[in-house]
Amino acid sequence: MTTMAEGDSNLREQEYAETQTLLQKDYYVEGCPGCKVDRRKDIHRGLPIKEVLIVWIIVLSTALTISSLFPFIYFMIRDFGIAKREEDIGYYAGFVGSSYMLGRALTSVIWGAIADRYGRKLVIIVGCAAVVVFNTLFGLSVNFWMALVSRFLLGCLNGLLGPIKAYACELVRDEYQALGLSAVSTAWGTGLIVGPALGGYLAQPADKFPGIFASDSLFARFPYFLPCLITSIFAAIVSLACFWIPETLHLHPTTNQLSAQNSYDTLEVTIQGFDDAIETKDQPRKSSPKENLLKNWPLMSSIVVYCIFSLHDMAYTEIFSLWAESPRRLGGLSYTTEDVGTVLSISGVGLLVFQSSLYPLVERIFGPVALCRIFGIISIPLLTSYHYIAKLNGIALSIVLNCASLLKNVLSISIVTGLFILQNRAVDQDQRGAANGIAMTLMSLFKAIGPAGGGTIFSWAQTRQEASFLPGDLMVFFVLNIIEAIGVLMTFKPFLVERYDR
Repeated sequence: MTTMAEGDSNLREQEYAETQTLLQKDYYVEGCPGCKVDRRKDIHRGLPIKEVLIVWIIVLSTALTISSLFPFIYFMIRDFGIAKREEDIGYYAGFVGSSYMLGRALTSVIWGAIADRYGRKLVIIVGCAAVVVFNTLFGLSVNFWMALVSRFLLGCLNGLLGPIKAYACELVRDEYQALGLSAVSTAWGTGLIVGPALGGYLAQPADKFPGIFASDSLFARFPYFLPCLITSIFAAIVSLACFWIPETLHLHPTTNQLSAQNSYDTLEVTIQGFDDAIETKDQPRKSSPKENLLKNWPLMSSIVVYCIFSLHDMAYTEIFSLWAESPRRLGGLSYTTEDVGTVLSISGVGLLVFQSSLYPLVERIFGPVALCRIFGIISIPLLTSYHYIAKLNGIALSIVLNCASLLKNVLSISIVTGLFILQNRAVDQDQRGAANGIAMTLMSLFKAIGPAGGGTIFSWAQTRQEASFLPGDLMVFFVLNIIEAIGVLMTFKPFLVERYDR
């Protein structure tokens, strides 16, 4: 017993000595918030539950605004009266869906540069505050142009997606960086569940809950304001709370900061390890020449394939809601906002379960490239079946549609996740920030094209219900399958090249 007590005492003394040594390290600069975070990480080595929760909540406040509008965008455009025919609703809805992604594509690099110069915390606060203002304005939109501009400005000012990945890595110790990044993807998955549920169940509240919302109330005049208000209130709470989150950017000169003199180079520090950001006062580390990422074919080929599948996924997301809510005579399902919100939420739950449990096992067995090919090929007949699913009724329609939607979303996200893995394998750790910045900018551009193109094709297809070749929605799903097939073909050599030496 005495020996055990002495051993415990010696262990405590050793831990105390290590702590005092860490506190006295000469690479900590007094008054630097980044050094303060690094010091805390060196001292506290437990599971960073609080830090991961901070990242999760911040990303969720943004994710809700992306997915909550799809269940009601069809009816919103219809109520604006800008579409002269019912068949034209999808055309205008596509532009509203694209405006957010277009704004994000135009400003992603700028916000990344601001985050690396002035701090991640500033960009996070501005991004959350933008949700409060412009998401509220979107819910109060009285015409098509107000809705379009408010979504575009929301995309321009909500630039935290890239910096939050860097923040998630910098806030935790190196061994927990994967956990920090998983909080980002998990929050997006949660947004895919909660967002459509909010949009589907809370849109048009005066019609659904007449006992609670009077016919002359604010929510009757603005039937799509309530789900936007809920997400804006949540974002407002997060915005205020973000004033007390720690800043992780170092305010003193480091090797990385000295090399971040232009907007492109600034992106290179977003997901770097902390060891590269630390230098002693007497022996600063020399920066090695950086590889030209635009000439890195394994990286660029994976980004291009990633963009093709992202275009398909965004177009599918837009088209699915429009197709489900359009009338039966035009090949749709005549679903309500509540019906669509239920389907999308069920898909989100299934997707979250698959990604957190089965995907790592499947990816380990097949590898990311083979998985992209297999899942892409399966998606083609699955999409073709949607035309025939629309001929079902009642409980059979509900069961089959939910299964098809769940499977389609699992296949799509698994493909994108595999390509994301390839992108990060294609570069060294100290260039992953720049690589992800390029990918995010190009992906946002393609995602901006998706809803606009999908809505236009959907509207055109609804005008040719009696055509002899691919009438109605058959044409829509045929075009989606062409894009999917192109993506699958581009996963083969010599186009897509893997790099194994990273």
